[in-house]
Amino acid sequence: MNTLSFSLVMTGVLLNAAAQLLLKAGTNAIGVFEFSTQNVIPVGCKIATQPYILSGIGCYVISVVVWILALSRAEVSVAYPMLSIGYVVNAIAAWYLFGEAVTPVRLAGIGIIVLGVFMVARS
Repeated sequence: MNTLSFSLVMTGVLLNAAAQLLLKAGTNAIGVFEFSTQNVIPVGCKIATQPYILSGIGCYVISVVVWILALSRAEVSVAYPMLSIGYVVNAIAAWYLFGEAVTPVRLAGIGIIVLGVFMVARS
């Protein structure tokens, strides 16, 4: 994989990770909700107007465009496993931004993911 392909893949991965974090921030801002026939419109309006959620959706849209560019230059069997890097980014960011737990078992899992991505990228 050349530098441009790798850059596009990583940009897509990071945009996807950012989208997840923004969606989480948006749901944190809205609070716990349940859809029912009585509150579909009010909850839908909250979701549709929440800036973090809108930004997360925007990141997803851009990540799809970047991903298509990446796939036009890289083998999918190499590029797709690199999406797993998003798990690592999100675990660390969720710990830092939202105070989510990163237990030793999660750290071990992250280590396995990093090793696997490294092996696929080097193959």
